[in-house]
Amino acid sequence: MDHKEQIHEVRSHSHHHNGNGNSHHRPRGPPPPAHGPYDYADEYISPQMSRDDALRRVKTAGSISISPELFEKLYLSPQNNVKGDLRKTFGNPTPIAIVGFLISLTPLSCDLMGWRGAGGSGAAGIGSYFFFGGLLMFVGGLLEWVLGNTFPSVVFTTFGAYWLSFGATLNPSFAAFSSYAPPGAASGAEGLATKGFNASFGFFTLAMGMITVVFLVCSLRTNIVFFIIFLTLVPTFALITAAYWFLAMDFAGNSAFAAKLLEAAGACAFVTCMAGWYLIFAILLASLDFPLDLPVGDLSRVIRGKSEMSRV
Repeated sequence: MDHKEQIHEVRSHSHHHNGNGNSHHRPRGPPPPAHGPYDYADEYISPQMSRDDALRRVKTAGSISISPELFEKLYLSPQNNVKGDLRKTFGNPTPIAIVGFLISLTPLSCDLMGWRGAGGSGAAGIGSYFFFGGLLMFVGGLLEWVLGNTFPSVVFTTFGAYWLSFGATLNPSFAAFSSYAPPGAASGAEGLATKGFNASFGFFTLAMGMITVVFLVCSLRTNIVFFIIFLTLVPTFALITAAYWFLAMDFAGNSAFAAKLLEAAGACAFVTCMAGWYLIFAILLASLDFPLDLPVGDLSRVIRGKSEMSRV
């Protein structure tokens, strides 16, 4: 038998059924490495696998898994076990919420810094606060909840509600500031200069700063970029709170100092936005299986979970 006949016989034998009537199946023996062709826990899609092979694996596998690092990058949450296969059925809602956040905060940060003559505490962007910040973040948060991603769900719905509240405060139809206008005032906008309005609104931004501190601590189980977002948002809310409380003490006398505080808050928020733009770019590249991989600094394996530590 020559060399070609031997190859033909080996290939033919590999496609024959075995003695039990079963077709070619997984090799027996100990499980191969994580990036091997088989994963006995579930079918693993290797980063080195071609697109056609990956699609074929998706069609035939009983369950599909991705690496914990990639899962955390896509969903901003450590990988968890949930019932059902909704993540295979629906798309990833995380980028939707992040886009809503960025399109709202980026112009606002520039307004607070007064770039190109911008100002008015971002009142010109009230539409984006409702339809980008409020709508997209709230919808994204609800979809994260459906998928079982608790942490991003809480973060996105919280900030979605914040943007809706901020937009409503700036909208005269809600009478948020006109309710504080003194009797006989020529315009409801005079309420913006009152002690009551500025002191009250300062408590709202203070509460947002407090919940952001909680998010900051929890984000230590996600990635460095997400952590930076919360790390810069905390001083942003703190500076905004201080600005409104200084205006409450003496609106005319402290206006210049409050403007400096708001400018500093805008600078912090701008850093937040830069981290956010990097994050959305990294997530979308990973979602499209793009050959360029932007690292986000996975922390889910650095700070191990309580359940994982208990198994050690």
